[in-house]
Amino acid sequence: MTKIKLCGLTREEDIIAVNALQPDYAGFVFAPKSKRLLTKEKAKVLREQLQKEIQTVGVFQNNPLEEVVELVQTGIISVVQLHGAETNGYLQSLREQVDCVIIQAVGINALEDIEKANTSIADFVLLDKPGGGTGETFPHSLLEHMKREYFLAGGLGAENVEGLVKTYHPYGVDVSSKIETEGKKDPEKMKAFVELVRACEKDL
Repeated sequence: MTKIKLCGLTREEDIIAVNALQPDYAGFVFAPKSKRLLTKEKAKVLREQLQKEIQTVGVFQNNPLEEVVELVQTGIISVVQLHGAETNGYLQSLREQVDCVIIQAVGINALEDIEKANTSIADFVLLDKPGGGTGETFPHSLLEHMKREYFLAGGLGAENVEGLVKTYHPYGVDVSSKIETEGKKDPEKMKAFVELVRACEKDL
């Protein structure tokens, strides 16, 4: 079954909606320049309200290693997602300090980006429009060249996720901006997205 990640949660209302929908992953953003940036304290409060079986993913972009490690060790997040220029050395150091799944985001524009994704040492890769969080898509025909399981992101919404899941069968899908209204998570859009992805499984 395709995994579902609802990302960029910032409010207690978001957590209520997520608990009702039961996605596999809930995303907290710690990337310094993001409009969805959370403090450690706020993320802790949201994690405590989130149902335990839903895994929390921390989204980072060139954050100090010790910050990432602390968030994992304190149980605020259980999965690390890297969106910056983190090197293999950074990933290796992280693995030495914490035992968690690491996802590396790769911006996709051309076949050479797919090759980079295929050779990443992370546990999973997340394929996105370069820059991420823009709500824009990339050339999906490039997905035919993927040789490993991946999360699909970049402009996913109710209007296109069903076709993409049925055509390319990603390991997981990641959505943020397309489940928002005026910059805030919209429970109805969240529900529609989750239901569409789950309906794909029934049709296969």
